Amino acid sequence: MNDVFKALNDETRREILLMLRKKDMTAGEIADCFHISKPSISHHLEILRRADLVSGEKQGQYIIYSVNTTIIDDLLQWVLTLKNKKK
Repeated sequence: MNDVFKALNDETRREILLMLRKKDMTAGEIADCFHISKPSISHHLEILRRADLVSGEKQGQYIIYSVNTTIIDDLLQWVLTLKNKKK
């Protein structure tokens, strides 16, 4: 869970997740939406991948990234559990 919070602690990574929520994208397509280097985007994607927030599927010479909704659902369920315990 610690990797998830580390991944979500960065605004760029949160923006990437929002973009991938709308559609699956390659690293190049993601990079085109930011004013940072492609290696930096790859680093952010690797952190998101290690946290299991995104997955990548190789298609030809590209990797198509998508949001892993299972881990996000688990995280939301955990947050709701915390909220309900305070009552």
